[in-house]
Amino acid sequence: MIRRTLSASLLAAVFMATPALAEEATIGRPIEAGSLHRGRLDMVVYYVPVEGDLLEVTATFAPKDGGDPQRVVMGLADRDSVAFSMPGSQETLYAFSRSGEEVTVSTATDLYQRVDARPR
Repeated sequence: MIRRTLSASLLAAVFMATPALAEEATIGRPIEAGSLHRGRLDMVVYYVPVEGDLLEVTATFAPKDGGDPQRVVMGLADRDSVAFSMPGSQETLYAFSRSGEEVTVSTATDLYQRVDARPR
């Protein structure tokens, strides 16, 4: 009985630590676009090869409730990855990773509001 209760508790803890909502897109060719729509922002992303072995990734974020879009441009080398939140949308984490000629972009929305997030 104790063993089953402990197993159930551990399983519940694992699920509570993971994001509640997630979305992912993989881009496999230059100029091929992907889009994600979780959270308060819609995002369109594409890449182009640049000097060296970098892929220049451009992500444009548009607020769903209107307002000015925001753009992020970054260079990714093979096996690079980066994750961040956008201003005004701290509850959503945007992650970008590169493997060869593929760039994978994902969003994850926190299950619980972050401690440093402002109340709405």
